[in-house]
Amino acid sequence: MKQAVKNRKCPTHKTSIGGQALIEGVMMRGPKGVAQAVRKPDGTIDVTMKEHRDIAKKYRILRVPLIRGVYGFIDSMIVGFGCLMDSAEKSTEGLLDDEPAESKLDRFIEKHFGPKLMTAVSTIAMVIGLVIAFALFVWAPTVVTNWINGLADGVLTNFRALIEGVMRILIFIAYIAIVGSTKDIKRVFRYHGAEHKTIFCYEYGEELTVENVRKQIRFHPRCGTSFIFVVLIISILISSVISIAAPMLRDLTAVWLCIKILILPLVMGISYEFIKYAGRHDNLFTKICSAPGLWMQRLTTKEPDDGMIEVAIAAMNAVITGNREDDAIK
Repeated sequence: MKQAVKNRKCPTHKTSIGGQALIEGVMMRGPKGVAQAVRKPDGTIDVTMKEHRDIAKKYRILRVPLIRGVYGFIDSMIVGFGCLMDSAEKSTEGLLDDEPAESKLDRFIEKHFGPKLMTAVSTIAMVIGLVIAFALFVWAPTVVTNWINGLADGVLTNFRALIEGVMRILIFIAYIAIVGSTKDIKRVFRYHGAEHKTIFCYEYGEELTVENVRKQIRFHPRCGTSFIFVVLIISILISSVISIAAPMLRDLTAVWLCIKILILPLVMGISYEFIKYAGRHDNLFTKICSAPGLWMQRLTTKEPDDGMIEVAIAAMNAVITGNREDDAIK
């Protein structure tokens, strides 16, 4: 299917509603709540509307440019992780009913440690994920760049930030390509495509039907994939400035690694502001800057089937019911 619709008019309604692909489902998030739709094993669609307390409404500092980007990223991670775990449970509901009965020890652990154990396992998994991310995207590029620069007798010193950044981008692309080749993740990426198409359909003021959603493009400028890619690009720019302005810092590996971590909130804050700007402006500048992230969505979004589109529509219908008056991008 052709991905671009020629001569498209500008969206009639720039919405702030965003989403996330889940396991056999889609989450849509608006200013007043989160809607989650999951296809259950029996074929029905489970739709849940969850209230979300946005503490940014209470604390003005969390709405300040740059700071709001860091807060928004953390908040989205927490909400998204919760929905992901919930969808995993609902999408397999009833499939394990034929398993042998639990032993007394299993029942004792479930009764006394069940919730705490799940929290501990989730926390450990998150910590391991952060450690792996640090090793892949921060430590490894720095160490490899030092090694290459040593072989080149230091002639690449002034370009180390650029080399590290390019290396991170290549690692990111390779990681997405490898993970996306697995069967389960391919389905998640198809739901990701359904999420984008549904949001576009709503933004263009068309009725939310399978036919109308199917004809939309699957590459959206406000996608998390674009955000990550923008983070990588801006990280290169800021690191290069620091490397040139304070060369003594880049020559100390431990200090340089710490600087990379310390500038991350600034990088995320700037990236968020750009994504927000690109989401409400359609001009040559935003098109050029958004192009790499949109290209990456060719890896992270796939064409959905009609059943997946139905799930995305169910999530969107649920979230716009309570957010229609407040969902426009300001």
